[in-house]
Amino acid sequence: MNGKNRIPTNGGQPLTQSPFDKLESVGLPPGPPSEAASTAAGAVTSSRKVANKNRGRVDITRQTAHRGGKTVTVVGGFVGIGLPEKESLAKAMQRACGTGGTVKDGQIEIQGDKRAEVAKILTEAGFRPVFAGG
Repeated sequence: MNGKNRIPTNGGQPLTQSPFDKLESVGLPPGPPSEAASTAAGAVTSSRKVANKNRGRVDITRQTAHRGGKTVTVVGGFVGIGLPEKESLAKAMQRACGTGGTVKDGQIEIQGDKRAEVAKILTEAGFRPVFAGG
């Protein structure tokens, strides 16, 4: 290996000219305000993104049938969300409830009677939880 063909890994020299110097913003909409300008104006920045408040109704039921007498909280009726989002919601519910759970047949199952905690997580995610059944 010849030392002349190696690429330096120390960062090299900085760029001498910017490729964006000659661009003009004529006819373009204004960009978002910079973070420094918004904090100087007294705006409060939040690290939490705003959840969509109309993601639909979901049913929360409590089941014991065919589970050896164990109670399971089942969340079903999701419309328009995929398996990855259901799995992330299930993880959040498991952490909040301190129990196990799974996603099975398009429904989220959380061990134990944890309907209140599950409803809180779903409300924060923008869903409208409804307690159905017993």
